[in-house]
Amino acid sequence: MKKLLLTALLLAFGLSAVAQEEEKEMKKGWSFGVLPTATYSVDNGFQAGLFGDVYYYGDGSTYPDPVHKISWEGSYFTHSHRMRLYLAYDSKYLIPKMRVNASVTYVTDPLYSFWGFNGPAAVQDYDIWSNRHTGAGNHLNYYGMSRDMLRVLANFQGQIVPHLNWAAGVNFWYWKMGAMRDNGVKKVGNETFDEAQKYNTDVTLYNKYVQLGAIHEDEKNGGLALELNAGVVFDTRDMEAAPNKGIWAEAYLNGNVLQHQYLKACVYFRHYVSIPIPIPAGNPVFAYRLAWQQTLLGETPIYMIQNVPLLVQRNMISEGFGSSNTIRGLRENRILAEGMAWANTELRVKLVNFKLFNQYFYVALNPFFDAGIITKPYRTDVMKGIITDENLKDYDFSAYRDYLANNPKEAANKARFEALHDANYNGTIYDDSHIKEFIYSAGAGLKIAMNQNFIVSAEFAKCFTPGLDAGLWIGIGINYQF
Repeated sequence: MKKLLLTALLLAFGLSAVAQEEEKEMKKGWSFGVLPTATYSVDNGFQAGLFGDVYYYGDGSTYPDPVHKISWEGSYFTHSHRMRLYLAYDSKYLIPKMRVNASVTYVTDPLYSFWGFNGPAAVQDYDIWSNRHTGAGNHLNYYGMSRDMLRVLANFQGQIVPHLNWAAGVNFWYWKMGAMRDNGVKKVGNETFDEAQKYNTDVTLYNKYVQLGAIHEDEKNGGLALELNAGVVFDTRDMEAAPNKGIWAEAYLNGNVLQHQYLKACVYFRHYVSIPIPIPAGNPVFAYRLAWQQTLLGETPIYMIQNVPLLVQRNMISEGFGSSNTIRGLRENRILAEGMAWANTELRVKLVNFKLFNQYFYVALNPFFDAGIITKPYRTDVMKGIITDENLKDYDFSAYRDYLANNPKEAANKARFEALHDANYNGTIYDDSHIKEFIYSAGAGLKIAMNQNFIVSAEFAKCFTPGLDAGLWIGIGINYQF
């Protein structure tokens, strides 16, 4: 026991010395972080590719903030066949007394997920999302469509008084949308793609919404958007990547001046509180974000409704609600609405820090709780008339049921499927009474940071709102959520 205590004390002293050394020794010059995107998510499958950050600290006088930061990614997802290309630049020193944040993003989604409007009101009664199976019958991906996106943005901030900045920017978007682009997969025992299994692209929720007018004819194939934003930013954080203390708040208007004009209000309040508990790797931090986004004038087209406008992009894609940007534990873009209020709370605890290859690292844990509610639903006048999908009432699920019954690995899906389906299933796809349901989830994450800026994140969450549960949600990427 004495040896164990002595070892613990020496380790604590060593870690403390590393922290003190890092404080004294400023990082200078260039720093590179490159990692393979070997991740997995329930929405998109395995991700293959590379991502990373390039930092330039100059003479070290701005450390831990870099003089210039360049972020990039090139990746492909095996399940959704999504391809992402991304290049971004961020600096507070390129133009004196002004911050510049710019990026170019291209994403192609041949099997993109569309869950319907207004979150809990969009009934998701069965677990047959993106399953190909052998046997008779069609191969159903009811929640599938395609989407391609090109985005070019440039945002600027300048000081009004210390800690208070004006902010303005311009974002250009090009969208292409339509039915799934499905190349099929090889059937079992078939060596060619002559009889490839393909999804039935005629029976989809996207097509049903188009048919009933919930998705308008002049937007169903995509469109253009040119968003202009203007507002103020209040920032007292001690650093940006993972603040130990301070407030970061934004309030601005964001409007589209091209097709389908609209004006949105965006308000974000983030607070970081250092908790004085003497842990050698650093004090724990309680962090929370209160957020509200809502359309004030006009109506958002379907291809822009999932966008979460941000002045500084912390992740490549800022979409919601659901997934890693807003409420963790939900499927990607599960909630589509004109207005949403949400909160994120988490405790960030540094477990250990160390120096390796002349770089400073730390490992942290962050248990969290997320919650939100729809404040302005989307196209309720049309949606109230959508109760059932006649295609689904008569759809033959027998082949999928046989697939589950004969595949032992699908035991969990089989139980869930049979619990939700009986002989009287009526194809219900929308229930207006659930719009205002409280949405909440909880989970925990693990972070590995290099030089306090390059942060690799793995988070696990579960949603507890009935009808929105995505099972064990996994999100792996970079940076803290806020």
